[in-house]
Amino acid sequence: MSRAITGTLEVTTRTQRRWKPRDVWCAVAGAVSLALAAGAASTVAVPVNSDLGLVAVLPYPFWVGVLLLNAAFIVALRGDAAGPARRPVMMWLVVVLVLVLFGNAAFATDIPRGEVAFRHLGIADALSETQGINPEIDGYFNWPGFFALLATVLHATGLDPVAVALWAPVLNMGLWLAALAVLTGHLTRDPRRRWLALWLFCLGNWQDQDYLSPQAFGFFLYLVVIVLVLGPLAARPSGFGGFRRADLAAWWQGRSPVEHRPGRRVGALVVTLLLVTVICASHQLTPFMVLITITALTLSGRVWPSRLPLIIAIVLSLWLAYPASEYLLGHPPLADAGLQAATEANVVDRWSGTAGHVLVLQVRVVLTLVLWALAAAGAVRDWRRGRLDVRVVLLAVTPLLLFPAQVYGGEMLIRVSLFALPFIAMQACSVLLPTDSGTRPSFRAAGVLVVTCFLLAVLTVTGRFGNARFDVFTDSEIAAVAAAQRLAPPGSAMISAAHPTPWRSQAYLDHRYRKIDDLCRSDLSTATCGPLVYDYARRNPAGAVVLLTRSSEASLVLQGASSATGVAELEEWLSAQDGVELAFSNVDARVYRVTP
Repeated sequence: MSRAITGTLEVTTRTQRRWKPRDVWCAVAGAVSLALAAGAASTVAVPVNSDLGLVAVLPYPFWVGVLLLNAAFIVALRGDAAGPARRPVMMWLVVVLVLVLFGNAAFATDIPRGEVAFRHLGIADALSETQGINPEIDGYFNWPGFFALLATVLHATGLDPVAVALWAPVLNMGLWLAALAVLTGHLTRDPRRRWLALWLFCLGNWQDQDYLSPQAFGFFLYLVVIVLVLGPLAARPSGFGGFRRADLAAWWQGRSPVEHRPGRRVGALVVTLLLVTVICASHQLTPFMVLITITALTLSGRVWPSRLPLIIAIVLSLWLAYPASEYLLGHPPLADAGLQAATEANVVDRWSGTAGHVLVLQVRVVLTLVLWALAAAGAVRDWRRGRLDVRVVLLAVTPLLLFPAQVYGGEMLIRVSLFALPFIAMQACSVLLPTDSGTRPSFRAAGVLVVTCFLLAVLTVTGRFGNARFDVFTDSEIAAVAAAQRLAPPGSAMISAAHPTPWRSQAYLDHRYRKIDDLCRSDLSTATCGPLVYDYARRNPAGAVVLLTRSSEASLVLQGASSATGVAELEEWLSAQDGVELAFSNVDARVYRVTP
């Protein structure tokens, strides 16, 4: 990450001078803040038993470190008349911020957060053991690009898959920031604005999509594609004369390429198409984000190869029509389209649970609205001064077009906010920094920036780790999953209470994995759900194991799907049925074996 940012941010004359005391103190403050935050996070006891998540159990030295870090960054950003502090200092502070915000869970536990990371390791393991790709297995095998790459890297390097998943958020944030550092260079030459955009991108990243996943990989490639489109493939528009046909034709024909060397343009186009192909092979949503954003930029006259959106649409259509056709036959992409359906799935259905969980949801909304409000104010400020960059505005708002296209499992709004975030952060800088790019923020403005960044950090930690009660696992739960894998014969069913279960990292294809909340839908009462789960387990020819963990039960309670009493009653009923026996038990989990 550091090398990529080093190669993209401008070299100023002051980098040749001796280090100033202010730069040294800022670097030391960054080291102190990292020690405070990492030390405090390492003292957090697992499991986390607060409905507010990690924010409720982090000791005060962590917050002292976060405040000190933001203060050091703003002091370094303010710099002097020549600009911000030296690049190594600024990079060091960004690295520390990434470790503090996105690595603090790894300081507290050596188990990756979230069930999905374990599942993705299992898919990569399954691909490495099979001779071909069978798209009939599930949706992941219709978009296998990322998993094939992950399997290849793990096999070639011998890295511990669990360690890779544990530190994936830090690695992915590093890749995102490296691409964003290059991208901002095509949007502004103001070093303060570029550094602050990186900082705000980190402080606003509550979406928690940087785990080991196709989405994180696809988002990185998306940023790289935008870099190419705004760089060697960019066009310089001519003066806009009006909306009459002749004026529009003259405006379109008057465009000129920013890169005058045809060889570089051709090379950039080839790389762009290769990246688009990889994106189409790796993730369902990201190709559509690429298509609509590049289409918007092309229509604004900012992209030189005007047929690029058409080529992307053809590549995407070919992938959907052939490799992904098996999945689309049973899941029509527009079957649940519409603003009402999207709103219900992304907002209404998620707004439930305990008081603490609802507060976390509110914090996420507030954080998003604050950033968008700052960006809107910055856009108005730039517009009044005649320097509004339409590229930033288009890249920030075009992801919203996908919101009503599909509910995407209730996560479309999360993905939209992620894809818009880099450019929302960029636009917000216009209201947080002086209008003159060469002017230092005043002491008062710097103080306001420190407070603003610290509050954003508090909101981000709250929103990002608000599910720590059920997405931070214990050693006992990992031991129970291992026991369940040993007890379950090939072809048997493995049933968990809910999605937050650290399973499927191995033997992905050997069992039928089901969740009680999926089997029973919205009614988890013992009278209704008990017989459904029991009948499903008994009908399976190879039998079944039922795995009940602390985290999966906590998710049902926290999100309002059931209560602690209801979960206990359901387990008691199941354990009393014929053919059901307790085969393994520890402090955080029980494993029941069900004979057919």
